[in-house]
Amino acid sequence: MAKIIDRTEDFKDAVFRGALSLGFNEAKRAALMASFIIHKPRERSQFTKAALKTLESIGTLEQFMKKHRKDYIDPHRTTEEERDSIEHEVSIFVKACKEQIDILKNSITDEEMNSKGWLGIRGDNANADTIAHKHGVVLILSEKLHSVTSQFDQLRAVRFQDAINRAMPRRKPKRAPMTTSTDVSNNVESTEPTTSETRDPGEIQPEPMKIQQQLLDDETRALQVELSSLLDAARDTETKMVEMSALNHLMSTHVLQQAQQIEYLYDQAVEATKNVEMGNKELTQAIQRNSSSRTFLLLFLVVLTLSVLFLDWYS
Repeated sequence: MAKIIDRTEDFKDAVFRGALSLGFNEAKRAALMASFIIHKPRERSQFTKAALKTLESIGTLEQFMKKHRKDYIDPHRTTEEERDSIEHEVSIFVKACKEQIDILKNSITDEEMNSKGWLGIRGDNANADTIAHKHGVVLILSEKLHSVTSQFDQLRAVRFQDAINRAMPRRKPKRAPMTTSTDVSNNVESTEPTTSETRDPGEIQPEPMKIQQQLLDDETRALQVELSSLLDAARDTETKMVEMSALNHLMSTHVLQQAQQIEYLYDQAVEATKNVEMGNKELTQAIQRNSSSRTFLLLFLVVLTLSVLFLDWYS
């Protein structure tokens, strides 16, 4: 039995000499060996980059809402203008994310149209699976965005309820000075006979009633102005909140409709993939039947030819 000789070192020396002859120095050889061990990550597609960017935007929106949640709810921390600014920023975030999801959906539609071959039949099974996967990605992003917007709807409802609670009960405490002023006028009227008793009959008496009435009128006007301003502010706030809620509800409805459409398209893509697989199986069986029929026909022609030659030779 022949002895086995390990010539691995000889092979390494031969490879080293070949690399030197091709101009590979020590650094190039080390980089080449590292590339064999640690493979470079695959370059991501445009769709994957856009989907990750959209997911990052939704995450940024969620972090922004968590950061400014207390500022938006607590009226003592920020002013109305600052809360309106927060709401405006959130609406800009949501609109940008919605546009990115629409771009992803349009790219899927274009790819789906381009993947169809002659007579609208899909040509590649792997491409159908990729399209179905992309539909699922867009569906997940839409559901994530809808979850974040629903959280902000709850915060907006809390702000609206707090604005109503702060605007309505302020009418009650302002009525207390009116009662006290009337009590003061009554006290003045009750003390007036006692003071008038010490005065001379011909002396001109002051008019405390007119002064008290003037004070009451001024206080009533100030109270009316304050209540009217509070009522106008509450109505403006209510109008803005109703409009924003309606717009957000409309946007959420559209997002849900798109999510349902994407889910329907995903089911269709999965069904189309199954149909393509069944069609490939049928085509494979048809090819096998065609090849077997060709073999049988060729064999029949050969046997018939030999039979004719044999009959001709025999006769």
